[in-house]
Amino acid sequence: MKRKLLGIVIILFLCRINAWAQSNYLPYAYQFYQKLDSSVYSNKSRFHSSMKPFLVDDTLISRQYQSLMNAGVDSVGKRSWLHRKIFNEHLVDIKEKGFTAYVDYLPDLTLGRDFSNSKTTWLNTRGYQVGGTIGSKFSFYTSGYENQAVFADYVDKYINRTANSVIYIVPGQAYDRSFGKRIRDWSYSTALLSYTPVKYLNIALGQDKTFIGDGYRSVLLSDFASNYPFLKLTGTLGNVRYMAMWAYMQDPTAPKFSYQDDYRRKWGVFHYLDWNVSNKVSLGFFDSIIWGDKDEAGNKRGFDFNYANPVIFLRPLEANNGSGDNALIGFTGKYKFVDKAAVYGQFALDEFVAKDFFSNTGSIRNKYAWQLGTRGADLLGVKRLNYLLEFNNSKPYTYSEVVQIINYSQNTEPLAHPFGANFREVVGILNYAIGRFNFYGQGEFGHYGLDATLTDNYGKDIFKPYDQGTNLTGNYTGQGLTTNLYYGEGRVSYILNPKYNLRLEVGGILRHEANAQTISNTAMFTIGLRSSFRNLYYDF
Repeated sequence: MKRKLLGIVIILFLCRINAWAQSNYLPYAYQFYQKLDSSVYSNKSRFHSSMKPFLVDDTLISRQYQSLMNAGVDSVGKRSWLHRKIFNEHLVDIKEKGFTAYVDYLPDLTLGRDFSNSKTTWLNTRGYQVGGTIGSKFSFYTSGYENQAVFADYVDKYINRTANSVIYIVPGQAYDRSFGKRIRDWSYSTALLSYTPVKYLNIALGQDKTFIGDGYRSVLLSDFASNYPFLKLTGTLGNVRYMAMWAYMQDPTAPKFSYQDDYRRKWGVFHYLDWNVSNKVSLGFFDSIIWGDKDEAGNKRGFDFNYANPVIFLRPLEANNGSGDNALIGFTGKYKFVDKAAVYGQFALDEFVAKDFFSNTGSIRNKYAWQLGTRGADLLGVKRLNYLLEFNNSKPYTYSEVVQIINYSQNTEPLAHPFGANFREVVGILNYAIGRFNFYGQGEFGHYGLDATLTDNYGKDIFKPYDQGTNLTGNYTGQGLTTNLYYGEGRVSYILNPKYNLRLEVGGILRHEANAQTISNTAMFTIGLRSSFRNLYYDF
């Protein structure tokens, strides 16, 4: 099935059709994307801000993006070749008629000290990125990283959480090949082919992540979990943009049928419609279905062509089929209350039983999550001072299922919020840029309920079947081993080369997690030479 899809898309790429504009891929990273807020959230535009990564085919984004890429760049004629390559240009930069390409080496080298636990941490990453365009309708991008690291204790604890299954996942990236040793070892890669045959349609085939929403987190679909292969269609007609995506994922901890079985595989289909009602108001609808590649008896199911139709509301179809697939629907909204600032929100509904939803019984089937936030640019009139304040909440057992393989996850990690479920969170972020200096500050408070023993199931761990929950009724957010998390982070960086975000960076993390059983503290300082635009989360 995957080979057929790949062949079809490659044929489409080779077809010669008059195109509209180059759709250059812009890897998603909150730290970089927030620099575009003054344009994205302008009252003068109707930019579709809730689908990420962006394609730089919009004049508004392209203009500001090029300005950021050339920030502080010296006149080429005044500097040596070596100086230009280090500070101003891609390592290889080809610009021919009908073809462009660039190549960069991406180092990510940091050294740190966790003073609370008397531990030296470090990261040694060697990476690359290659991107470009063919003609005016086809673009490509790939990046890859080889990594070794010693992490802070709380990150080690996260990686080791599935050790009973001999599976260790570095957050949002890949398997730890060291199998739990002090020095972690892993690889990580992305790839994307993007084709825009006509003005109204983009076709993307790749292995990457997708983010739905205007916030820092998403309760619908986030970029926290590992990359997965997908085929994505994005259509734009007037003020409406519509996405249909089919993805192939896995759960290495799901029960297997025999020792010969590889990791359990699963499929997902995701639809999202974003409607810019006006320059100030946007509304969105989201739905998804997750199903196993094999059923629980070991019978091969594969790709279900009932879900191949790209224009469909999946929940009614899934219900009509009488299937046991995992369906989730959601809604988004955004209102620009002043120029360059907006309030936004999300609501995810994982299961709906009217008598439970509208009652106060705390039913185990009352599964939903919501988000409310505000973000904007030029706070208090200060240019390039951008901000975000966000509230997230998830009821116990949201995103979990009666069968593990179809829960809302990829490669042992949630597809939505990093906390899983059964949590409340407040997060605030400030960013400021002046010249090539960037300043970043983040504060976070999390309140959630853990399982005190292996047999507990209070609804935070989405990999435990929700029908085996500790309580059928009387559930509430934060139940179980009530835990509070306080997290603060600050970073100061100096951009050496804006083309691939090469920078010198110093940072600090203060983290305090406490409940009735344990207290965990981290006070860490880091310094390093970093690059790339990828998003990696350690604020959990």
